[in-house]
Amino acid sequence: MNQPTPDVPEEAELAEDEAPACVMVFNASDPSGAGGLAADAVTVASVGGHALTVATGAYARDSARIFDHFALDEEAVAEQARAVLEDIEVDVIKVGFVGTPENVSTIAEIAADYEDIPLVAYMPDLSWWAEDDIEAYLDAFRELLLPQTTLLVGNHSTLWRWLLPDWSHTRSPTPRDIAKAAAETGVPYTLVTGVPLPEQFVENVLVSPQAVLGSGKFELFDAVFSGAGDTLSAALAALLANGKDLGEATSEALHYLDRCLDAGFRPGMGNVLPDRMFWAQGDPDDDEHDEDDEIDPAVADPERQALEGFVMPPRDTQH
Repeated sequence: MNQPTPDVPEEAELAEDEAPACVMVFNASDPSGAGGLAADAVTVASVGGHALTVATGAYARDSARIFDHFALDEEAVAEQARAVLEDIEVDVIKVGFVGTPENVSTIAEIAADYEDIPLVAYMPDLSWWAEDDIEAYLDAFRELLLPQTTLLVGNHSTLWRWLLPDWSHTRSPTPRDIAKAAAETGVPYTLVTGVPLPEQFVENVLVSPQAVLGSGKFELFDAVFSGAGDTLSAALAALLANGKDLGEATSEALHYLDRCLDAGFRPGMGNVLPDRMFWAQGDPDDDEHDEDDEIDPAVADPERQALEGFVMPPRDTQH
């Protein structure tokens, strides 16, 4: 017998504008907590969002390396996502590693049905995987999902080898070269991380095909980390979901990642993991900021602008 629904006092109802922004995440389960859905959920919550986690498979891994991956079939992925999308308003979609070309195709179809929702795509290093699997996955991602992508995030080396496989110049491709290659599939913005600089520094660059929009220089940590890319892309997605413009969200996400790495910890015998809840430790130095780590425009480059004021454009879905 159905019971009547009790009345909820008006003062107990949560105002809509007080609810956290919702980020739908497509990613694999990672039992080590280094990356995957665990990293996404904690990161999104840490920067003030609510993660709607769609499992696409599971890793067999520890804190040092990935041994294998077991993919869910595309029907399971689609049913998870569509059940949530029909119930909850999603502000941003984030796509990590989804395991198979079939899952890539399914997510691309879902994204096309919700083309007003910005999509942040992160491409991790797949060197642990079989070469044939890598090639099929990257081809599907490029053909099917990049046309739905608003912002592509990835390491300089990873994006170079994927998007510019026939690069023949003696110099390495610039972030703009990579952004131009991504734009051929319809990607308007690319965040290229880990661009090598002299003296143990790297640069993270937000770029469009037309211009370098801003960059930040960071000193390399004396440690090997797992999960930095998922952390950065999830933070970016959550900050965009909370209404930050692209430049502001990128600046805050990069600074957040830097703090996570600075507070990183080694839970096992492998790599260091970002502490995505560093702020919960109550460190009295948490409010101190190193101005050298902030995101600043390069005044010498007339194409380079401050990381602010870039509103996420609506996706022009390509079929």
